[in-house]
Formats: sequence, structure tokens, C-alpha cells
Amino acid sequence: MIPPGKLEKLPRTLRLRKTVKLLEEAERRLLSGMAAPEADWPGILALIQHDVPAEHACLVHAAQAALEPAASHAGAPRLLRCLNALRHCLLAETGKAPADWDFIDRDGGLDPGRRLVFPGVWVYLEDIRSPFNVGSLFRTAESFGAARILLSPFCADPRHRRAERTAKGCVSLLPWERLGLDGLLRLGAPAFALETGGTALDDFSFPAQGVMLVGSEELGLSPEALAGSDKSLGRVSIPTYGAKGSLNVSVAFGIVMRAWAERARLDRAALLKT
Repeated sequence: MIPPGKLEKLPRTLRLRKTVKLLEEAERRLLSGMAAPEADWPGILALIQHDVPAEHACLVHAAQAALEPAASHAGAPRLLRCLNALRHCLLAETGKAPADWDFIDRDGGLDPGRRLVFPGVWVYLEDIRSPFNVGSLFRTAESFGAARILLSPFCADPRHRRAERTAKGCVSLLPWERLGLDGLLRLGAPAFALETGGTALDDFSFPAQGVMLVGSEELGLSPEALAGSDKSLGRVSIPTYGAKGSLNVSVAFGIVMRAWAERARLDRAALLKT
């Protein structure tokens, strides 16, 4: 742990980077339920006060108050938020915009026993190129009870570090495999496409079991995927009301996946009553 005296002697840019690391480590410990690491936090906060803009000095005062012995346990959540805000303030002072890897959240394994899975609710990702989008799609699919994800050969690898970072552990929790479109169509499962020009979301009849096809960020679904969907259950679309006529693929998927999961939940509840 670098003492404040040494930090103060460093060039400002290097000092900011070192201080960000100190704050990041303290956040990780607080998130895991441990105390912040032993350090001269009053001295570090006093030094930070000179590096953050004056309008954010209140964050330093709030962190100092949360460090008081009387606020030791109850003040931990408050301290965590103050340190987090201070860290991002210092990041901004370096001229660096935060990337996804600058965000810290609770780590730890996910409990498969807590999953409510809807059997036969599958998702097919066709040529999703961005690891961030693949990870986000995995996280959303897991959250809404999808049983399996199928990926076309040209999808980004779910094991890519950026995909895994975005998926927050869901890549290892949600069964997945690579499968070409021909192989998917040969399965003969009911299929529908998430695509513009289809049935409005509120009017679409979701199947009890089937496959939702989701297309690439740039080109959407291929003509072959759309033709296969049209021969089966058709297309579902999300009505929008802005000048921009489309949504990010992971956002659109979340909206439709939530609607499908609710239909599956109601079907499941009705079945349990019989």
C-alpha cells in the first residue's frame, strides 16, 4: 500500500492512476464483505481532495464521515459508493472515459439451483460479431429462463474475455453450442425471427417451446433464416416511436425475451394447477 507521502511526490498523472488502483482494491474488498484494506485513508482522502474538481469535494467529506468508527458497519455501503464515485472522478481527470472493465461488481459463482428454466425455450444467434453483445445476450437469456443458446459459426466466441466479462458468469451456466443454420432448420423446431416488419410484440403468439432467431448487428438475419422463420412461426417486431427505427440487438432481445418468458411462466403456472 503506497503511503500518502509517496503518492504526493508522484507526478499528477501517475498519482491519479495509483490512487485509482487503491480505490479499486478497496471497493473489491468492501463488495466481498471485507473491510477496506489497512491504509492511511484519511491521508489518502486528503490527497484526493486536491485532485478532484471542487464540485465533487463533498464526496471526500462523505467518505471521511463513513470512515468514522461510529459508522463502521452501517457506513460500509455509503463508503463503497463514495469510493466508487471518487474513483470515476479521478479516471475522468486522467482524460480516460470508463470502459466496461473499469466497472466493479459482486463476483462469485452463480447458483444453478436458483435457475427457473423453461424447457424448449432456445435462442439462435446468427453472426453476432461483438463479444460485448454476445455476453449481454447470454446474460439476458439466462435471466429469463432460456434453456439453451445456439450460435452460428461466425458468432463471436462466448469465451472471449469481453464476452465473459459482460455475461457475468452466464456463459458457464447456460448450455450452448455451435450450429450452422442448416443444422438448426433440420431440427424442425418451431422458430420465429426477431426482425422488423413482423407481428407487433403485443400481438405475437409465443410458442410454449421453440427457437428465437436473432441476427447480426449490421445486417440482421440472413434471407435463409428469415425464410425458415416465415415457414414456421413468423417474425416478431417491437413497435418504436422515435426517429431511430431500430434498437441495439441486445436491448431488442431483452424486450422480446421478457415477453416470451412471461408467456412461458403463465403456461407453467397453468400446468401446475391442473
